[in-house]
Amino acid sequence: MKFFLAVILIAATTTPPASPPEQKLTGRWHVKFSLVQTKDKNLIFEVKRKGSGAFRLLDTGPDDKPVADPLPAVWSEIDNGRVSFAGNVELPLGTCCREVGTLIFKGTYSNDNSIKGRAIFIASTTDEENFIGYRSDVGTFTATREP
Repeated sequence: MKFFLAVILIAATTTPPASPPEQKLTGRWHVKFSLVQTKDKNLIFEVKRKGSGAFRLLDTGPDDKPVADPLPAVWSEIDNGRVSFAGNVELPLGTCCREVGTLIFKGTYSNDNSIKGRAIFIASTTDEENFIGYRSDVGTFTATREP
């Protein structure tokens, strides 16, 4: 009986527990993204507990100065290494204007230190010719874990 109990204790202490999703995503990620109308932008995505996080835009306009305050973001991870994260941001639109909308990233883990996938920016519009009321822009992204 003692031998059986000792084997169970050894097995329980040597088997690593499965890591929850936030352990895999935890930390800071440098995200490089490019949309059709917004080329080559960077942000830092900081993962916080329970699906919350923050975006810190690094190059936001012609002067490419970082945004001082982080913006709230959310994230989720589903099976098969797929992850999505999103937040409301203000992005430059051409050389003169800025547009507020939701920036969404959906991708998969390439390895332990990178995520690749699609980026989507959705903004509401008051354009009379746009009967839907929304404008979207799509592109790609790569995220690498910050040291």
